[in-house]
Amino acid sequence: MKKFTAVDDVSVPGLGLSQSIDLMIEKALAYKQDPWRDMGLGARRRIGILFLNPSLRTRMSTQIAAEQLGMKPVVFNIGSEGWSWELEEGAIMSGTSVEHIKDAVPVLSQYFDVLAIRTFPGLEDRLSDYTETVLNSFIKYATVPVLSLESATLHPLQSFADLVTIKELAIRRPKVVLSWAPHIKPLPQCVANSFAQWANAWDEVDLVITHPEGYELAPEFVQGAPVIYNQLEALENADIVYVKNWSAYGDYGAMPEVANDWMLDEAAMALTNKAKVMHCLPVRRNVELSDFILDGASSIVTRQAANRVWAAQAVLAEILKSNYGAD
Repeated sequence: MKKFTAVDDVSVPGLGLSQSIDLMIEKALAYKQDPWRDMGLGARRRIGILFLNPSLRTRMSTQIAAEQLGMKPVVFNIGSEGWSWELEEGAIMSGTSVEHIKDAVPVLSQYFDVLAIRTFPGLEDRLSDYTETVLNSFIKYATVPVLSLESATLHPLQSFADLVTIKELAIRRPKVVLSWAPHIKPLPQCVANSFAQWANAWDEVDLVITHPEGYELAPEFVQGAPVIYNQLEALENADIVYVKNWSAYGDYGAMPEVANDWMLDEAAMALTNKAKVMHCLPVRRNVELSDFILDGASSIVTRQAANRVWAAQAVLAEILKSNYGAD
């Protein structure tokens, strides 16, 4: 594994993508059973963990995963702790940006064996966001493996942990409904895009997407999964409901008006097959999900968040093995 930015990066030669995902899930669950089993794998290796926007679970889980492999993690918040970066080639840097990414990243590559970065979309320029300007510039100038901790369009570590969580439920080919939820401000499509990408690549689930009209996701991530605009219809016989807000992809970054109340409630849950409820967190209680559901027996959001550690550890282990010859 030379980098980790999307589902295709877990592909193993000679195996299909779904089989490769299964193999990675097995590795993550093995670390869950024995976190320190490969303590020597990352000995004398450093990982630089850089953030362009705030983080709780992603930051902590990546640090813990690295330490359990024997790596030394160093966390840095770009902007608040360092110089703001310029991304444009040929830029005349007479504005607020102090350091060019093409100068910063090669130096960081000398300090670290692996670089991990979390970026965020501006939700203003769809072309810039969906061509992953920041992440791809970072990869371009890095000379060590790069791990995405979320980008403008995808959140692969979150999605990998989501599939680990679904696997643990041991439901035979569950119906999984990705359901849009209300929010007070526009959020990116990253988590929804990424979950759809991973679920579509994995043969073990049947994915259904439900959202109000106007909140369609990018077609390359939906990939033919059924899209139902009636939430109650979509939830019928669901085994798992993944709740998440996102803003519009078409009218990019907008929040089209929604007629009905899309917050998951008891009546909607009664239509499911006693479904388990997932959310990537953080969650705005009683806006996206009610206290009743979040604190109830159907919620597995804490387990889902805890599995972020094992997903990160499995990915870091594969990066170390692939790039530094570790057994």
